[in-house]
Amino acid sequence: MMIPVCRLADLPRGEAFRLDIDPPVSVFHTDDGEVFAIDDTCTHQDASLADGWLEGCEVECPLHASKFDLRTGAVDAPPAKLPVRTHEVVVEDGMIHVQVSTDAPNLPPCIASRLAGGPA
Repeated sequence: MMIPVCRLADLPRGEAFRLDIDPPVSVFHTDDGEVFAIDDTCTHQDASLADGWLEGCEVECPLHASKFDLRTGAVDAPPAKLPVRTHEVVVEDGMIHVQVSTDAPNLPPCIASRLAGGPA
């Protein structure tokens, strides 16, 4: 199912939009005009990547500076070790839509534990 996000014109280049689903997804509009969607939560600790710094096709986590490739989800700087999921993006009639991946997300331990019923 494609989820409507926002109008492309409402997401300036160099900015991100956080889609509040479970788990959250961030949609990034790069300075080059490309649009990507990845899981919003850093895989190291509970931090929103939409609040991070976008440079080219990478976003830097605002908490501990791990960087994630928007094209592949790969992490290239510790302390994060696991990639984030990427999601298909379709821009149709000026509207951004995201097809959320069916792969399991790589959630940070504090969130994974909480979802599994462990201590928060």
